Amino acid sequence: MRKGIILAGGSGTRLFPITFSVTKQLLPIHDKPMIYYPLATLLELNVIEILIISTPKDQIQFKNLFGDGSDLGIKIFYEVQKNPNGIAEGLIIAEKFLNKKPCVLILGDNLFIGSFLKEKIKQELLKEEGATIFSYKVNDPQRYGIISVNKKGKPVQIIEKPKTFLSDKAITGIYFYDNKVLDIAKSLKPSKRNELEISDVNQYYLTNKTLRVIDLEDDITWLDAGTISSLYEASNFISTIERRTGKKIACIEEIVFSKKYITTNKLKKLAIKYKSSEYGLYLNEIIEKA
Repeated sequence: MRKGIILAGGSGTRLFPITFSVTKQLLPIHDKPMIYYPLATLLELNVIEILIISTPKDQIQFKNLFGDGSDLGIKIFYEVQKNPNGIAEGLIIAEKFLNKKPCVLILGDNLFIGSFLKEKIKQELLKEEGATIFSYKVNDPQRYGIISVNKKGKPVQIIEKPKTFLSDKAITGIYFYDNKVLDIAKSLKPSKRNELEISDVNQYYLTNKTLRVIDLEDDITWLDAGTISSLYEASNFISTIERRTGKKIACIEEIVFSKKYITTNKLKKLAIKYKSSEYGLYLNEIIEKA
């Protein structure tokens, strides 16, 4: 069983002054904190042991939000990243939690709207060797880490923010890794930014021909909510979908209830804390239909 890591550290400099007093992963995306979305993705993938890595000052807020996860029928653990030393450092911080198990690493400001429960993604979860990254077609590849593939769909090159066109396949913020990833992360040297780069982890797998690339389908939308404009674009996008469909996106209580991690009585107790908010009314509708 894979374990999950949500990297929710960093200082959120691209969102200053909003993030002077609150971490970006707790900023609202429509009607819920940003971190609900990556957590929902892990839950959809049936990952129920999850580590949240945050800054020391923000950890208490995440604990107040989720506790140990038992209310959701899952297990949530916490660690801190004292300085923004790179995404790959999160893997090293998670050493004790991982306990030599494969993992799913997801960035706390990356939102995946749509179902991850497709057969080809399920198959990737079952693979014990190598790593899987997920690409998304973008119009501005110079802003992202990019993966290029050959005619057979095999990855051939990774490059960060290419100045000339290499590919339009951006590497998204969710990664499936085998149990060798910790040793790989430990072997890295800091980049020019003095960070342990996740692209270097992926490059290791690519060099050893154990990196797989899955293109996200059109019915999955990837949103990186790390800037002011993308933050509001994500909120508006999700608000529009919810109004049209009447179904909430990233409702973590609904997900764990549908997977039978919690009972109807437990869901009733959870709904009480939301009171008469739209979110609370939505949970009550689920209870009435159960």
